[in-house]
Amino acid sequence: MRLLPVVVAVALGVMIGALGVRWILPAPALPDVTAAPVAAVNDAAPEGELSDGERATIDLFRRAQGSVVFITTTMRGMDMFNQDAEVPRGTGSGFVWGTDGHVVTNAHVVRGAVGATVRLPGGRAVSARLVGVDDRHDLAVLQVPGMGQMQPLPLGRSADMQVGQSVYAIGNPFGLDFTLTTGIVSALEREIPVRPDLKIRGVIQTDAAINPGNSGGPLLDSQGRVIGVNTAIFSPSGASAGIGFAVPVDTVKRVVPQLIERGRYAPPALGITGDPRADALLRSNGQPPGVIVLDVIEGGPAALAGLEPAQVTRAGLVPGDVIEAIDGASVDRLDELLAELDTKMAGDTVVLTLRNGRTRRDVEIVLAPGA
Repeated sequence: MRLLPVVVAVALGVMIGALGVRWILPAPALPDVTAAPVAAVNDAAPEGELSDGERATIDLFRRAQGSVVFITTTMRGMDMFNQDAEVPRGTGSGFVWGTDGHVVTNAHVVRGAVGATVRLPGGRAVSARLVGVDDRHDLAVLQVPGMGQMQPLPLGRSADMQVGQSVYAIGNPFGLDFTLTTGIVSALEREIPVRPDLKIRGVIQTDAAINPGNSGGPLLDSQGRVIGVNTAIFSPSGASAGIGFAVPVDTVKRVVPQLIERGRYAPPALGITGDPRADALLRSNGQPPGVIVLDVIEGGPAALAGLEPAQVTRAGLVPGDVIEAIDGASVDRLDELLAELDTKMAGDTVVLTLRNGRTRRDVEIVLAPGA
């Protein structure tokens, strides 16, 4: 077998953390592997000898594979003649979203690339245009012309998921097209780092094999519905170790429409300004934790709800309203408030629990679109 040196070579990714533990995010460049025509895959399966579970898995793969694509990217570099040129950067996966030629993938699949080519089922390669990127959730959208009759995958609900349910990942690990791996949901509400100052919250943990090249592909439930976007593995060795992660589809459904509409994502807004240093001041003075409302934006939701901002006096900063919770979820710091807002949609009505001096009150606020 000569595969091992290739596997070792391509398993290198972004190293974050200590003790040699690696979060495998980018998919390295690999030799081209021609996709098999969709109609030819599994045609010879001996269905009469299969169990009901095997038939269900085969059917799920047949239905879903025509909506999954193989992505290769290029970057500026030096070619074999030491000339400036576009050179291979990496590979990844993606899946059809909607009927307007959009493909969803990971942000890290296209990060740093100057070009992307999408290979459709059947082997046809098409140049893609980047529509939008959201590093906060490691999601990106490409526009791919000529996708023809490719159908979008149905979307599920990650909020309904349970630990132990079956999941299926389709992608291109190590550049090997149209690969299916299976497993279960191992845990929910995990956090993974995408860079030292940024974590993705609420991700799905699975033991379905997710390797470099799987990034951006769909994680499906037993009905063939997308419940997540495969994004990383946690591995001491650089290869799959039974711990993979996927961005939940409920997050994807919030982020992707904004990426398509305006090229970027912004969570809904309360119409306030805050500062983590002000929140730390509360704790250092022995006061209960919370998020100080430093200012309210004129005409914004907080102003319309009558929130009172802090005042700057000769004695220093005098807090007005301090946000202690949103919809019952405690928020001790500004980043916790922003994380809770990220789970909401513009137009949602939320209840803020506010403290002002010795008094507390609940206020309903309708969230505005993010800036």
